[in-house]
Amino acid sequence: MSAGRKAGMALIAALLLTSGSAAQVWRSDQGDGSFRNPVLFADYPDPDIIRVGRDYYFATTTFANVPGITILHSRDLVNWTIASHLVDRLDGRPQYDLKGGNAYRKGLYASSLRHHAGTYYLANTPVGQKTRIYYARDVRGPWAYHELDREAFDPALFIEPDGRAFVATASSADGTITLLTLDAGLARVTASRKIHYIKGAEGSKIIRRGAYYYLFNALPPRLGLTVSRARSLFGPWETRDQIDDKTGGHQGALVDLPDGRWFGFVMEDSGAIGRMTNLSPVFWRDDWPVWGTPAAPGRVPDRAAKPVPGFAFAEPATSDDFARASLGLQWQWNHNPDPARWSLTDRPGWLRLRPTVADRFWSARNTLTQKGQGPASRGEVKLDVRHLAPGDRCGFGTLGQYSGNLTVAPADDGRIAIEMELTEDKVGGAETQVRARTMVARGDALWLRTDMDFTTDRARVAYSLDGARWTTLGGSFPLAFAWRTGTFQGEQFALFCYAPGASRGWLDIDEFRLSALKPEGTRARTAR
Repeated sequence: MSAGRKAGMALIAALLLTSGSAAQVWRSDQGDGSFRNPVLFADYPDPDIIRVGRDYYFATTTFANVPGITILHSRDLVNWTIASHLVDRLDGRPQYDLKGGNAYRKGLYASSLRHHAGTYYLANTPVGQKTRIYYARDVRGPWAYHELDREAFDPALFIEPDGRAFVATASSADGTITLLTLDAGLARVTASRKIHYIKGAEGSKIIRRGAYYYLFNALPPRLGLTVSRARSLFGPWETRDQIDDKTGGHQGALVDLPDGRWFGFVMEDSGAIGRMTNLSPVFWRDDWPVWGTPAAPGRVPDRAAKPVPGFAFAEPATSDDFARASLGLQWQWNHNPDPARWSLTDRPGWLRLRPTVADRFWSARNTLTQKGQGPASRGEVKLDVRHLAPGDRCGFGTLGQYSGNLTVAPADDGRIAIEMELTEDKVGGAETQVRARTMVARGDALWLRTDMDFTTDRARVAYSLDGARWTTLGGSFPLAFAWRTGTFQGEQFALFCYAPGASRGWLDIDEFRLSALKPEGTRARTAR
């Protein structure tokens, strides 16, 4: 995301704060029949959106986070809530249990979501494994799957009205696009044929409109999006450039509305917050889709009329008092959790984390995460640290390319040590430094706070003994996104608890509260 757009979003965030909406970090729905991009100011990458009747569903990548593959629901393409997740655990690698190393940047990549004859289907290829076609009668699950006999990268599932099913897959290594024909049960490949070539293509999506099939492909080397069309899935295909990250994004496709109009959805690399999804009107010229409007073609607008008017503001849940017997859908673990080391029932109304065995934060299991929210947001937790045992290291902060955390540890003299640690994941491995350390009395409660400003890509952490007076520790630290290092995701809030050996201690978390933070960024940008 370019600098000036960040400045404009910072202004909107400041207006939300002054209007008394401090808990609302970002609002795409402007309340006047229009919306602003992004529709969700957080890391919701590799979007695939479908319509089922008058409902819309949005599948998004989660990598090593668990539960995996988030599915959101909307009635108007602007206001989204989380409907479900695809899987409760990842399988196929011991690293998903943080054994023999970590699986950050692996897991579940781009999916393709479809609906046919009362059944939802989702195609996904776990990294290094064979493609799976998941299916469920209810989008909330339970989901079962068929495993195909091969690995199809970023599979694009397409189902004809008569039930014939296909999967397109593009190899970014050489640009060859292959079409797999599936059997009637979507359980087996019956044929395979190379149908097209686009240098650098991946992230395929297929739709049909009228006499044409349309094949969308991302071009990561230049952060661009192409569309190809043909009268047969087998070609011949003709290809045109669509948009790129300077004009709106580089991976996505189109979804139809009940009245025959089409809207585009596309992800855009947006700095430390990750890859956000934009929404755009689309019009047609000579049976080619054109993003934007006839007055401003070829670009995703920063603001436009809502696709479907009349629906109220909604957003994914964030703050949590842990009063329910199950975790809210907004939470994900950094890898497969150890179910014996956390509980919502040991102390009703509190989340209990028992330390997992790890030598440092980066390799610790049962780190509980939630997406960072832009333009700038504050996460605050209230902790009961009275039951920490010697060696326990528990706390709150960020997880990402840079992980800045306040780590709480009991001291020999009965007090509590609070350390500000900064971990940077590099090509050669993660490196951690202790920036600052302080000692406080062990009381009934301790508050920790993490501020993330995505207009400056900087963060701060602070602690409080009474929830009112705060002390910043360790100064500001960077926020960043990368795909070769880190988590391949935007920066996340993170609650954690680990120890170098077996521990009988525990950490209780009373609540997590998210609120808007006044952005400090002032960078300017030329509007699209």
